[in-house]
Amino acid sequence: MCGIVGAVAQRDITGVLVQGLQRLEYRGYDSSGVAVISGSGEIERRRVEGKVKNLHELIEREPLSGFCGIAHTRWATHGVPSEANAHPHICGDIALVHNGIIENYELLRKQQLENGHEFDSETDTEVIVHAISDAYKKTKNLVMAVQDTVASLSGAYALGVVEKGNNEHLVAVRKGSPLVIGVGENEHFIASDVFALLGEAEHFIYLEEGDVADISCSGVTIYNEQGEQVKRKLNKTKLQAGETGLGDYDHYMQKEIFEQAAVLKQTLEGRIVNGRLAASCFGTDAEEAFKSIEEVQIVACGTSFHAGLVAKYWFESIAGLPCHIEVASEFRYRPHIVKNKTLFVTISQSGETADTLAALQASADIGYAHTLTICNVPESSLVRESEWALMTKAGPEIGVASTKAFTTQLTALLLLVIALGKHHKIDDKKHIEIVKQLEILPEQVAEVLRLEPEIIEFANQFSDKHNALFLGRGEQYPVAMEGALKLKEISYIHAEAYPAGELKHGPLALVDDQMPVVAVAPNNDLLEKLKSNLQEVHARGGELLVFADVHAAFEEVEGLKIIRVSEIDEVVAPIIYTVPLQLLAYHVAVIKGTDVDQPRNLAKSVTVE
Repeated sequence: MCGIVGAVAQRDITGVLVQGLQRLEYRGYDSSGVAVISGSGEIERRRVEGKVKNLHELIEREPLSGFCGIAHTRWATHGVPSEANAHPHICGDIALVHNGIIENYELLRKQQLENGHEFDSETDTEVIVHAISDAYKKTKNLVMAVQDTVASLSGAYALGVVEKGNNEHLVAVRKGSPLVIGVGENEHFIASDVFALLGEAEHFIYLEEGDVADISCSGVTIYNEQGEQVKRKLNKTKLQAGETGLGDYDHYMQKEIFEQAAVLKQTLEGRIVNGRLAASCFGTDAEEAFKSIEEVQIVACGTSFHAGLVAKYWFESIAGLPCHIEVASEFRYRPHIVKNKTLFVTISQSGETADTLAALQASADIGYAHTLTICNVPESSLVRESEWALMTKAGPEIGVASTKAFTTQLTALLLLVIALGKHHKIDDKKHIEIVKQLEILPEQVAEVLRLEPEIIEFANQFSDKHNALFLGRGEQYPVAMEGALKLKEISYIHAEAYPAGELKHGPLALVDDQMPVVAVAPNNDLLEKLKSNLQEVHARGGELLVFADVHAAFEEVEGLKIIRVSEIDEVVAPIIYTVPLQLLAYHVAVIKGTDVDQPRNLAKSVTVE
């Protein structure tokens, strides 16, 4: 959730470190810091609470420079946001930064206190730097000291470590938390993800579980968890620094909402040929294996979980395949009964979601036939560890509240429904019909984006509200859940979603003129039942906003606002109806003046449990 940047070069790398932190701001954080080895060999450190711009301003007032250094953005777990708890942490000749959580830190801290150590912070991280410092005093070898220390740690961690008096040496460790090495010309970098280093390096090494990397200007030596020297693949990234720019938009979330028509074309590109799903879409071996799949298990978190809920409807109603979905953070902690021919599907924007990755790793021992991930980051852990991967091709998503990642996930899932369903309930005619709807999906999204002026007008009615209710039926219920999540994430309005038929079972008690109720109403078999549910809200003074199909027989009256959506095929309706809910959440947040792209307490990539 927090971010690491490090560098060793033959130039001052302070600016590189700070710029890297700025590029990692989307991950979520509450303090930041940097430490470099100065020309005299001393460790010089600057730390601040709050935004990276505060760190930049501090460095302008109190300059520091060095050829080797580490930097960090912290998201508070152990200890409140403060300068004292910010990284890097220092003990003796050692400075380090850490992502993750050390589960046995209380025991280690107790032992270190008994041995005379004094602590300057409330963090779990500080026990690591004290332990490395002790080991370094004995070995005078930083790599050995780090290897000895990590052997005693329980939990998840990525580390960047430097030593006093040596401005040509950096050590990196990865276990349960992502870390990459950027390879330049006579210089090397480390970072939590590639985005931090765009423009500095285009070739990257992805550390694997338990790896310890010994890094200098001239090269990188990597040791696995057993201490054996190993080679890791050198990868060239396809990402460009310009892809992360804001352009003419006020916020990244706004930009990413309006990119959806274009990125959906990218998701479909090369995957539909002559009006049919390309046979090689998931890989040649996948095509053959899919013939034997009889059940699907989906595991995901947050927005990706909502995408999986929509897919459950599709798999069962369109493809005729049983589908189960579970929140990844719950999956590992209960026993499972698995049929032999079950496909295990993970969904994640970043591909580094800790709970989802752990569920994938656990699936190997549970008995699933095959594994597949739907993801947006080709170089991510989920992609590397899954048997098959379908990339959403959404491009970098910087706003914490996911938008284009969600709609591209849904589109990718619908491709999977076709691929599996054609061996079950989807005949050739249905196959062609679904593909036809996918082909016109980008222009339909572009059309629904034109509803923005009407949505802005209604968003003003949320300015003084503290609660909201979202309603949907069938596959639109997960869409309502996603709409509620978007609103609560960025506007801080308490919002909940319910199947509309559940109103009489409790939620109706909350309805009054201070509770806006938002409903999605495509023209499907459940429309008349939904209209009856909404009458119950209207009769109790509730303020209704309904996104309704242009042919749905709704009449606008006082307390009932209708925003008409063009006629949409039922199959792709969940994708289309998501977009106006994103726009609503965005404009409510803008009106309320919240931090749209970096909402409080949240992180883009949740890399710890």
